[in-house]
Amino acid sequence: MSDQNANDPFAFFRQFFKPMEGMQPFMPPMTEEECARKIAELRTVEQWLGMQISMLQMGIRTLELQQASLAALKPRERPSEAPPV
Repeated sequence: MSDQNANDPFAFFRQFFKPMEGMQPFMPPMTEEECARKIAELRTVEQWLGMQISMLQMGIRTLELQQASLAALKPRERPSEAPPV
């Protein structure tokens, strides 16, 4: 280890990433066609997820309506029928 590396605690990391200079780290290079294909795939996934969210929201609303209907049909105690305390 040289004196310069001994004084630089990040020298190892710089040496490790040196071959990647000029490239985008962690992203493979893409052509325009690959980018367009990937965008189309992601838009399809976005549409599918949006549809799933809508279905989930509709299921929640249905259960809330069912809960409200059951609460409305539940017989209520009248004050005269209430058991003595």
